[in-house]
Amino acid sequence: MKIEDFLEGVSRVAIAGHTHPDGDCIGSCMGLYLYLRENYPELQVKVYLESPRPEFGFLEGIKEICESYEGTDVPQLLILCDISSADRIGVASAALQDAEKTLCFDHHRTNQNTFSWKFNDPAASSTSEVVFRFLEQDRISTACAEALYLGMVHDTGVFQYTCTSPETMRAAAVLMEKGIPYSRIIDETFYQKSWAQNHMLGVVLSSCRLHLDGTVISAQVTRKLMEENGVGPRDMDGIVAQMRNTAGVDTAIFMYETEAGVWKASLRSRKKTDVSVIAQSFGGGGHVRAAGCTVKEDPEEILQRILSQIAAQAESEQIHV
Repeated sequence: MKIEDFLEGVSRVAIAGHTHPDGDCIGSCMGLYLYLRENYPELQVKVYLESPRPEFGFLEGIKEICESYEGTDVPQLLILCDISSADRIGVASAALQDAEKTLCFDHHRTNQNTFSWKFNDPAASSTSEVVFRFLEQDRISTACAEALYLGMVHDTGVFQYTCTSPETMRAAAVLMEKGIPYSRIIDETFYQKSWAQNHMLGVVLSSCRLHLDGTVISAQVTRKLMEENGVGPRDMDGIVAQMRNTAGVDTAIFMYETEAGVWKASLRSRKKTDVSVIAQSFGGGGHVRAAGCTVKEDPEEILQRILSQIAAQAESEQIHV
């Protein structure tokens, strides 16, 4: 199937991503937006996202993003990208009730929602890869390719995570052949950090604690500490991945305070822990090796609950073996 199979009788399309959009969410939304805008000029297409981080500003059409949904242009088709549950829809959550039909592209193992159409492949590297499969390759422009490549880069950790497959690399090759500045996309959007972000990374790493015989690492950051260092929640990206790079560590737990008493927990693992199960127990979700949740609870209590589940998984594995 291709995206055109869902456009019959449709003149108004809305594309929406999840709250606190990451590279894959923005890449899949903008890639699809640009593809529809360029190949179906008769369509009225709008993309709804929270304000993207500055490093994504190079994407064509990024300034056309709608940061709020007024409900005046009710979409006939709502396309959700990188969204595993209705409560994760960002600024366009009200459009879910307004739209005549919904189409969901995703790759989260925890996606259990029923939409008019849902294409969820947990084996895919990213939602951007899933979207790529529904587009005609010869109709993908350089601008569209930049967005989709961005999404793949971010959700694969520059093609190093286990979610990267030969199919992922073949899709990336097609996008590179469109003439995109692939090295610049990787450097400026994935690796490059501000001085404040790098300083904060150092602060976090210096405060990390080891648990369960050194196999688990954790850290916590309060809003006060973020304010003192001139950073915010959106500057926390990448810290948990660096924590997981510690020798001997399988699982990393990074928690930061998004608002008073509310903590975002980011979980990453190498081989042993299924962090998606843990995140689900807190009302969150994600992937086997990368997941997250938001919890309103004492951070030490959250940590102890997560550690107990990691230990239980390890014990279960030992018994199974």
